Amino acid sequence: MISPHPDPRVDALISRQDIYDLCCRYLRAQDRLMPSLHRSVFWDDATTDYGFYRGGPDGFVASAQNALRDHLSNHHMMGQALIEVEGDVGFGEIYFQAFHRIAQDGVAKDLFISGRYIDRYERRDGVWKIAHRSELVDWARTEPAADEWLKGAPDVLIGYRGDKDLSNQREVVRVR
Repeated sequence: MISPHPDPRVDALISRQDIYDLCCRYLRAQDRLMPSLHRSVFWDDATTDYGFYRGGPDGFVASAQNALRDHLSNHHMMGQALIEVEGDVGFGEIYFQAFHRIAQDGVAKDLFISGRYIDRYERRDGVWKIAHRSELVDWARTEPAADEWLKGAPDVLIGYRGDKDLSNQREVVRVR
């Protein structure tokens, strides 16, 4: 076991950063369709409540990855993150905005969802992971796809899912 830092303020600071990084990996895994990374942020006995899905992490990750796979693209952004640490337990209110390019009846549409994750994290053997996550939706809207600008901008680098995305090509980035 990795012992927490002897100064509780330093331990709390390091713990908050570890939890923040955990939340970043969660969002990255959704956008890049990386189920192994997505699953890695949860304890095996974690629980989730998204309204449309309540249960353990295996079922949630499978459900989310399958739903997102049908989208044309996704972009989740994390906003303010209030993370409070009480020893080996942490609580979070993580704001997010999610963009989903979807197709409805063959027409591309943009679905925006904003909300918050209400979390409980646990540190076990020195590692922080999600023990419970609830997703609260504060607002959502759908509108016609609106990125015509990209079609006329041939020099724009485009994001992709999986290994094709530049974020998954460390050796390419290393030499640029």
